[in-house]
Amino acid sequence: MDWRQRIEPFTRPLFFLVSRLTRGMTLGVRAVVTDDEGRVLLVRHTYLAGWWLPGGGVDRGETTQAAAVREAREEAGVIARAAPRLISIHSNERFFRGDHVLVFAIDDFELTDRTSHGEIAEIGWFAPDALPHDAHRSTVARVAEIFGGRVADDAW
Repeated sequence: MDWRQRIEPFTRPLFFLVSRLTRGMTLGVRAVVTDDEGRVLLVRHTYLAGWWLPGGGVDRGETTQAAAVREAREEAGVIARAAPRLISIHSNERFFRGDHVLVFAIDDFELTDRTSHGEIAEIGWFAPDALPHDAHRSTVARVAEIFGGRVADDAW
C-alpha cells in the first residue's frame, strides 16, 4: 500500500472540513471513456484504494462538462474532441453530505500524456464484464448501469 493511501483516512476529515467551510454543496464528475474495442478506462489513484472512473471536483466558475474534460486529461491523458454527454446524476450523501456526482461519456477522444503527476498510480482499459477485482463499488455500479442495462441508482 502506497504511503498516500495510508495517510488518506487521516487527511480526508481535514479536506472535508475545508470543503464544508468553503462550499455549501460539493459537485464532482466522473468520465466514462471507451475505446474502439468497447473497453472502459479506469484509473488507480495513489491515495485511494481500487480502480475508479477518471474524475474529480468541479472548480468554482467551471462547468461540469469542462470539469469532466479537464479531469480526463489530467488523470488519463484523454483529450476530448467533442463535448462530453451527460449520462447520470447521483447523490453522494452516504460519503459526504451535500455532495453530488455527474457521470459523463467521452466518446470522441485522442490520447496523450496525462498532466497530473503524483495523483495517478496506473491507468488501464478493461472490458465492462471483466473489471479488476478491486474496482471501487461505485465504479462497478456505474459500469453495470451503462453497459449491463442495470437501472441507474440515484445514490452514488
